[in-house]
Amino acid sequence: MTEHASDKAGQWMRGGGPDQDVVLSSRVRLARNLAGYPFVGRADTNQRRDLLERCRMSIARADITPGLHWVDLNDASSLDRKLLVERHLISRQHSKATSPRAVAISEDESIAVMINEEDHVRLQVLRTGMQLQDAYDQADVVDDVLERQLDFAFSSQLGYLTACPTNVGTGIRVSVMLHLPGLKLTGEIDKVRRAAKDMHLAVRGFYGEGTEAVGDLFQISNQTTLGKSEGQILFDFQDVVIPQIVEYERKARRALADHRATVLDDKVFRAWGTLSTARLLGSEEALYLLSYLRLGLCLDRIDSVSMQNVNELMLLIQSAHLQKIAARPLGGPERREFRARFVRERLGA
Repeated sequence: MTEHASDKAGQWMRGGGPDQDVVLSSRVRLARNLAGYPFVGRADTNQRRDLLERCRMSIARADITPGLHWVDLNDASSLDRKLLVERHLISRQHSKATSPRAVAISEDESIAVMINEEDHVRLQVLRTGMQLQDAYDQADVVDDVLERQLDFAFSSQLGYLTACPTNVGTGIRVSVMLHLPGLKLTGEIDKVRRAAKDMHLAVRGFYGEGTEAVGDLFQISNQTTLGKSEGQILFDFQDVVIPQIVEYERKARRALADHRATVLDDKVFRAWGTLSTARLLGSEEALYLLSYLRLGLCLDRIDSVSMQNVNELMLLIQSAHLQKIAARPLGGPERREFRARFVRERLGA
């Protein structure tokens, strides 16, 4: 997984899937802990090491999916760990910890099982577009397989016991990555933030907790799991909340196309012009421009590049990816130059 640099994003980030004009990806994550052990934050090094080995052996026996790759994060370089964060396969917290920790990743990167993150086991399934039900169905199957190998801490009154109280119960977090340039341009994005807060949802940036929504990419997820079943949480999110936000975004895009076409086209073609000719590009600037280029594709304002190419570029222009592709360390100025050249080549400019 980390021994080579891929010039393609994981399957979940390549585009396609239902509502792919607005919904880039769907994720379901389950938090689990092993009975008889303290939570990660209270476990000592020996206990964490024992947990890691037990999970490694159990995951190997479970045969979750062909080609599952085990990455010991203590043996991985800082660049490899950063690459995994950029690919959304581990959290930033998981990448920076110094205690025994690892992640098991499927060949297509749709499944990742983090060991010794905030919880002993964090299983996530990723899908492209709006496919929360499919992601949940697979996560449920993998969870059942693992539970036959591992004794998860469970209370008949509370449900699954987790390190964070907001995850107690089902231990499920569902989230979608949304591209909302229309709402941003029309000044209505704060309405989404307020509505999400009223519904006890979290709104975060491209890399989750503690990050900003660069490139008009917003990650929206549930915040509580206690008192609701997995089915209820999934239904509320998939059939009520997200469809409303998707429709708000599409309405904003239509308004731009119908009433502010010149402003819209100026944004789109300035983005294309800069991306196809720039000699220096920072990551935030590149994401900002790719966001408008993607908007132009969705609204048929431009057709000189594919949606998959733009989706992949949103990931591949990140720092660790560029250094893997270049096969050498890149300092700040050199990285900006390499990024600009890489984008021009991918766009065929």
